[in-house]
Amino acid sequence: MNHPLLITFLVIALILSALVSVSVGPANISFGEIVKIFLAKLRLTDAKDINLLHENIILDIRFPRVILAIICGMALSLAGVVLQALLRNPLADPYIIGISSGAALGATLAIALGLISLISLAGFLGAVLAMFLIYNLARTGYKVPVQTLLLAGVIVSVFLSALISLTAFLMGKSMYQVMLWLMGNLSEPNLGLIAIAGFMVLTGAIVVYIFSRDLNIISIGEESAQYLGIEVETVKKILFVVASLMTGAVVALTGLIGFVGLIIPHIMRLVVGPDHRILSVTSLLAGGIFLVLADLFARTIISPTEIPVGVVTALFGGPFFLFLLKRKKT
Repeated sequence: MNHPLLITFLVIALILSALVSVSVGPANISFGEIVKIFLAKLRLTDAKDINLLHENIILDIRFPRVILAIICGMALSLAGVVLQALLRNPLADPYIIGISSGAALGATLAIALGLISLISLAGFLGAVLAMFLIYNLARTGYKVPVQTLLLAGVIVSVFLSALISLTAFLMGKSMYQVMLWLMGNLSEPNLGLIAIAGFMVLTGAIVVYIFSRDLNIISIGEESAQYLGIEVETVKKILFVVASLMTGAVVALTGLIGFVGLIIPHIMRLVVGPDHRILSVTSLLAGGIFLVLADLFARTIISPTEIPVGVVTALFGGPFFLFLLKRKKT
């Protein structure tokens, strides 16, 4: 397959899906008007003919939402690529391994304590603490066996989910707000927070690409990697932290959006093969496309009612997970 051509196609598809998502909604806005609004915002054209209502819809609601969907989809899919390579298990993703549950517990506690303005920070800290808990539970001396790490992640995820349920139950009437957050929400309007998450994801993507050759060898076998001079445990620590931080950065803003890190890396691996230099880039782009389209579906399928985007990804991801599980057994 022509990889540069595929990457170009994915970039174009990402731009087009973003434009469609910004355009479509209860108030449909033409592409031409969207361009005029952005040009006016950049002071490159006269703003007197701009519909102010449409301008507010585009700049304050849909544009931040689409940007966050792209960043979140990229982060979760790339984290899935890393975790599947490190654990040598196609069923691994940030949702299953427990990092997302840590972010969810942090946000739930912030809501329970009335610290609504600190939800994002609490979610990020929760993801980081979950990461360290999982890593230390799995560590044996200076090594972290991959199967132990996966098992520790699943156990921690179940335990944290129980704490989330208990906290939500004790909150009574505030439980609805927690449940809404846990089902995934891309309506974060703060462009500053979105920019921070985007910077963390971009930095993480660069680190993953730098270590993509090491990932290729580690995914075959750790012993082979050691014979070839790779510091396996060091690489695993760095990439596990990077995957966790990317996940924490986006989950803190969006809530739980599961299965993106499971579906996209697996599909792209079937398309481009196991070379992580290509797989990481294509999964990054495809993850952004997938979540933008999933959010568009969530907003429009029963408009004006909006389905939580995490529900949509779970509806796709649940059957896909069972398919992978069945395929792995056969």
